Amino acid sequence: MLSIGEFSKICKVSAKTLRYYAEIGLILPGEINPENGYRYYAIEQLETMLLIIRLKSYNFSLEEIKQIIESGKLNEEKLYAALTRKREAMKKQLHEQEKSLCQLECDLLNLKNGKPIMSYLDDIDVEFVEVPMMCLLSVRKMVQADHFADEYGVCFGKLLGRIRKENLTMVNPPMVLFHSNEFSPFGLDTEFAIPVGEYVTGTRDFKPGLCLKTVIKGSYSILSSVYAKQTKWAKQNGYECTSALFEVYVTDPSQVTEEDELITEVYYPIRKI
Repeated sequence: MLSIGEFSKICKVSAKTLRYYAEIGLILPGEINPENGYRYYAIEQLETMLLIIRLKSYNFSLEEIKQIIESGKLNEEKLYAALTRKREAMKKQLHEQEKSLCQLECDLLNLKNGKPIMSYLDDIDVEFVEVPMMCLLSVRKMVQADHFADEYGVCFGKLLGRIRKENLTMVNPPMVLFHSNEFSPFGLDTEFAIPVGEYVTGTRDFKPGLCLKTVIKGSYSILSSVYAKQTKWAKQNGYECTSALFEVYVTDPSQVTEEDELITEVYYPIRKI
């Protein structure tokens, strides 16, 4: 048996941390002296402690680690599934960090060349277009900010399923209309829609009319900047927004391998004040 001090020294984990781990049932001492309360750990527990340290380095929470370690015996199947999920999460985080680093490099270059950090907004083009009336097959619902990714798949899946089932004609790419002026505790009033050529139950006319249009290629992360540019342009030139802002997804995200292949059209319905 190893004293808590020896165990702590070998694993490079403080005795205080070991006591806390015992409190939450993560790793219990192999033996506690009833006379003085001294804690001792078995040699075999070193491997368990090293596993805990390794899983923590992968950003597992203590609760997640506790679920993986069951009654002191490692469930290999559960571990494999947990590690696979963590790998995908880490890849996503790494990708986001790489994008942020690339953006940071661009900001540094602009500042070095004497340009404002927000000068990238000057590269966002805005044009006038007259958008004709279309017939929309749609699903409208309140969506929380962190649920959008899932709702895109669910709602467009339902709409495409109905189009196939009823043999409808899809005349333009899928789109999303944002009816809310702001986020609320209930989410954002969002309409997932696909323009079709037939009038059936659940379709409606949509008449956007005169709009500001911006085409973006690449990541959806720039969408907020596009709306900021369109809003500023409208106000500076004496226009106001008349109805729901909307996005048209020219390319299907599930069919591209790189974000650079994404093409999105952003529309801002307007009228002269």
